[in-house]
Amino acid sequence: MAGSEAAWQAANAGVRVVLHEMRGVRKTEAHQTDGLAELVCSNSFRSDDHETNAVGLLHEEMRRAGSIIMDKANIAQVPAGGALAVDREVFSQHVTAAIEAHPNVEIVREEIAGLPPEDWDSVIIATGPLTSPDLATAVHDLSGEGELAFFDAIAPILYADSVNMDVAWKQSRYDKGDTEEDKAAYINCPMDKDQYETFIDALLAAEKTEFKDWEKDTPYFDACLPIEVMAERGRETLRHGPMKPRGLTNRHKPDEKPYAVVQLRQDNTLGTLFNMVGFQTKMKYGAQADVFKMIPGLEDARFARLGGIHRNTFLHSPKLLDGVMRLKARPSLRFAGQITGVEGYVESAAMGLLAGRFAAAEKLGQAITPPPPTTALGALLTHITTGHVPGKKGAFQPMNVNFGLFPDVEVPTKREDGSRIRGKDKSVAKKKAMTARALVDVDAWLVEPQPKAAE
Repeated sequence: MAGSEAAWQAANAGVRVVLHEMRGVRKTEAHQTDGLAELVCSNSFRSDDHETNAVGLLHEEMRRAGSIIMDKANIAQVPAGGALAVDREVFSQHVTAAIEAHPNVEIVREEIAGLPPEDWDSVIIATGPLTSPDLATAVHDLSGEGELAFFDAIAPILYADSVNMDVAWKQSRYDKGDTEEDKAAYINCPMDKDQYETFIDALLAAEKTEFKDWEKDTPYFDACLPIEVMAERGRETLRHGPMKPRGLTNRHKPDEKPYAVVQLRQDNTLGTLFNMVGFQTKMKYGAQADVFKMIPGLEDARFARLGGIHRNTFLHSPKLLDGVMRLKARPSLRFAGQITGVEGYVESAAMGLLAGRFAAAEKLGQAITPPPPTTALGALLTHITTGHVPGKKGAFQPMNVNFGLFPDVEVPTKREDGSRIRGKDKSVAKKKAMTARALVDVDAWLVEPQPKAAE
């Protein structure tokens, strides 16, 4: 994601780019194809609401910046209520074809084992969470930092025609969406209390992937916890998380409120594949099929891909990178994507977008102007370059974009009629003020002339 976006941005700025991609020569623990920008954990880019949601704002900023990731996501979009979700194969195919056809880009299928040669004067390392061991070791040796890592999990994908629609029904939460297709974008599998309790018992008892001794102290990323880890934190955790029944009405039994609901989200354009929303897991394959078939409506489910877990590596970026994402120990190297300490497809691509623009400006002898911290792009950049508490171990952790990363903004405390704005209305007003400010500032940044750097 980040490498594709970085190459696209730099090439569109008029710089020649060589994109080194090891897949096709060497596989990773999670990818299944050789295509660029392959989505692994989910097919969702999350909310597309740019007025009250931070990731939706990031979508809009990237669109305005000419993002290839956002452009091809729009082409490959599948119904997902208020979210932006894509057909994985169509998305990757479009990204790959566009980059292959760009006259300023050359793709070389090879692994860079270790640090790039010294005579490579402008390099972006966007190797993602699954950086090859030799390169990861070389970066750690150069930086003098110990390895930072967390575990990330993958949700299963199943065939839509194996879902029992006499039990399940189609509906987006709160009927959200602009079209009837969007309002019915998810398949919902209901559970009563007894079914939920039995499911939790089976989930907790199921055989799990065992970590190696050197992995046992590696933390999970909180926004992508395996369901069994959530269940271990309390029997009601899942029912108030990915299995919450709020905003859903069982079409088969409208008078009975489900105790819990498992949602499935469309995973391809044809609507033949659906993924289990929020159901990342570290259960062993045999246990997954047995446990998930206990879910009402999935008794005869057939799985196109079962879930899994992999270890992600990231840098202590605030200590190691400068304000324009260069490695302080070797400024000819820039880093982008999830390895810098952002989490999420869009956030990773956003860091690629910035790295590509920064590298191109540097190559063209232009001054580099980072985006303002009032923008989603700038807020993420600030997080990875300064987002830590000095001296506090473990203070820097991967993070999705969120409004807590933005500078505060003043909003009216009273309406025109004199009544006080409180609670949810106040929160929504603040979010809208932040997003409106961000779009004004990002537009100004995008048209800002880039003067030649001082000699």
